[in-house]
Formats: sequence, C-alpha cells, structure tokens
Amino acid sequence: MFCISKQSRTGTGNAITEGPIWKALLSFFFPILLGTFFQQLYNTVDAVVVGRFVGKQALAAVGGGSSVFVNLIVGFFMGLSSGAGVLISQFYGAGRGTELSRAVHTAIAMSIAGGLIMTAMGIGLCGPVLTATGTPQDTMEPSLVYLRIFFAGMVPMSLYNMGSGILRAVGDSRTPLIILIAGCAANIALDMLLVLGLRLGVAGVALATIICQAGCAAATLAVLGRSRESWHFAWKKLAVSPHILREILRIGFPAGIQSSLYTISNIIIQSFVNAFGTDTVAAWAAFGKIDSIFWMTVSALGIAVTTFSGQNCGAHQYRRVRQGMQESMLLATVLTLLMSAVFLTAGQPLFLLFSSDGAVIEEGMHMLRFLVPFWLTYISIEILSGTIRGAGASFVPMLMTVFGVCLLRIVWLFAAVPRSGTLDSVMASYPITWTVTSIMFWVYYLCGRWIPKSEPPEI
Repeated sequence: MFCISKQSRTGTGNAITEGPIWKALLSFFFPILLGTFFQQLYNTVDAVVVGRFVGKQALAAVGGGSSVFVNLIVGFFMGLSSGAGVLISQFYGAGRGTELSRAVHTAIAMSIAGGLIMTAMGIGLCGPVLTATGTPQDTMEPSLVYLRIFFAGMVPMSLYNMGSGILRAVGDSRTPLIILIAGCAANIALDMLLVLGLRLGVAGVALATIICQAGCAAATLAVLGRSRESWHFAWKKLAVSPHILREILRIGFPAGIQSSLYTISNIIIQSFVNAFGTDTVAAWAAFGKIDSIFWMTVSALGIAVTTFSGQNCGAHQYRRVRQGMQESMLLATVLTLLMSAVFLTAGQPLFLLFSSDGAVIEEGMHMLRFLVPFWLTYISIEILSGTIRGAGASFVPMLMTVFGVCLLRIVWLFAAVPRSGTLDSVMASYPITWTVTSIMFWVYYLCGRWIPKSEPPEI
C-alpha cells in the first residue's frame, strides 16, 4: 500500500497531519456534511415534489425500488473510485506531487469510462430488476421512465463525484460544497418548472437531476483545471497510468463489491417490503428520505476519517490516526443521540412533507419508531472502516461487511421472515446485522493488523 516516504508537501491544500485533531476533523467534516446534505437534497426534493403534486405512485416510483437499484449500480462505481481518493490523500500527505498528478488524470479517465458503463447497465437492467423485486404494477411504468432518464446522466454524475473526491482528498471540502449548493438550488427550480409547470411528472425530476449534475461536473473540472498545484487537471494530459490504476482498483474494488452486496441485501429487503402493498412501499420511500439524514451524517464522518487516515498514513503518523478514530467515534455518538431524539419527537411533521395520505404516514411512523433506536449499533462500522480503508487496507473490511451485513441479513430474511410474515421481522434484519458487523470491526481494529508495517517500493 502507498504509505510512502515523506517529502515536503506540494500545493496549498488543507493538510490535516498536524494541529488539534478535533479541530481538523470538524473543519473538514462540516463542509462534507453540508455537501452530503445537498447531495441528498437532490433526491429528497424529487420525492417531495412528486409525492405532493403527482401522487403516491410517483413517490414509490422515485424512492422505492428505483432508489435501491440506483444505489446498486452507482454504489459499486463510487466504491471503486474511492480507491482514487485514498491514494491521492496518501500521495498528498507524503508530498509526492508527480504521482498525485498522474493519479488525478487516471481517476478522471476512469470516471468517464465508469459513467458510460453505468449508463449501459442501468438502462439495460432496470426492467428485469424491477420485475424481479416485485415492484407493484401501478408503479412499474413511472419507475422505468425515471430510471432510464436518470441513468442517461451517469457520465457527468461520475465526473462530479470523482472531481469532488479529488478536492476532498487534498483537504478542500469547501469548493465541492459551494458547487453542490448551486446545483441543488438549480435542481429545485427545474423541478418546479418541469413538474409543476410542464407537467412532466417523474420524467421531469429525472431530467432536472441530470441537467444539474452536468453543471456540477463542469464546474468541478473547471476548478481542477484552474489550479496551479500538483492536482491540476488538463484534458491534454488525460491518460491512464497502469500502475496507478492497479493501486486504485486494489483499494477501491473491495469497497465497490462491499457497496454492491450491501445494496443487494437492500434490494431483497425492498422485495419483501413490496409484498405489503403501495402504502407500505410509499411509507418506506418516505422513511428512507428521513433516515438518509442519519446516513449522510455518518457517511460524512466516514469520508472525513478516511481522508484523515490517508493523509496521516502518508505522513506515517499512525498514533494520530488512532486518536482521530477515537474523536470521530465520540462525535458520531453525540450526533446520533441528538438525531434520534429529534426524529422520535418530530417524525409526523416530517412525513407530512412527503404525503398527506393517513395510511402512508401511520406506516412510516411505525418504521421510524422501530429503527431509529438502533442507529447507535451502526456507527462503529462507518468510523472503523473509514480509518482502516484510509490506511489502504480494504479487503478485510469488505469480507466482514459481506458476511456480517449481506449474508447474515439474507439468511435472516429467508429463514425468519416467512415464519412471522410481519414488517417488523423484515426491519429487524438491520439492527441484528449492524451489531454483528460492528463487533467484527472492533476485533479487527484492535488487533492492529491493518496498520502498515513497512515501506512499500516506490512506483
């Protein structure tokens, strides 16, 4: 792995290898959190607009099985590209400007190819996947329309995510945030124009999303192109460095597999939820948007911890890496407790944002009361995996997640759920698997085998 010899740091990015750890984490975390919030707001606004102004079938089409399928395809390639972020953060921490530049151009080329592949896979597989998961017939057609348009925009989405990942890897989490806020504002305006004005329904929200993603991608590449630092991007230098690509794939492929298998288990859960009818599917979609506030918070911490770990591993400050994990875990615990209290007391007004249907709100509140108290069982997975992956070790975290989250969840669904036939037994698969996987991550983290023991050869 690329924890390479320390040199003078190139460029003027935000190094987080010195100074108070909590201050470095918070200054990096909050822009990422806000950025993740506005990223999520894209889909949440889509759900609010179609749920309130088109109908519950449209809400189920945008946020039900469709969103799970999107996570399956996009999640794999985003996991794959996370290897680039880890590698770039390590090069930056070690002060290796030449290799950092090669990694940037390899990563951008990889994102273009990945976007084209995602478009082909998404459009080609959306019909069979929705059928296989038992999508209700009244939501099938709008789901297909939404997915086919959405997947047509995978190249700009991939470019934006890769470009923002590069900026975060060198410590600039504010620029991606500014770009995303502008994109989100444009998305809201386009939703209103295309759905309320032109009456395009789910097609309108999909078009709004890909138009805004294209704008975000162009702005991000422009920022990288104007930079005079070692992470400067130039189209004429766009090329794949095989040795860089191999290392990106070594780190990122397990993360991509982990993300996909995680989502496959959620697709299976979605198929069980679909059996309870449109009201439950719509409630599950609305709960997913509320639940995403928790996920985006711990995900932002995971991104911050991964970059923190990567830069400090590049600088060989392994004690600082451990201290960063501890302070991140404390922050995650406090934030999770606060969010749990807020959602348990103010859930119903939040559901009213998505639907005024009484049956949908009642189902959604039951889901919220069941799952929110178990959020604490998950946070160790995000913080520990971010710490370990930032050190360049991604294979063992993948194995633990595959077994603890994916396989165990599937066994539970097919062994326990048919006996009870209740929604509660379906939802119980989450806290059970979170707890088991968290225990495995703590055992692996405490054994210390993820810490690099020697200098790898230069590349």
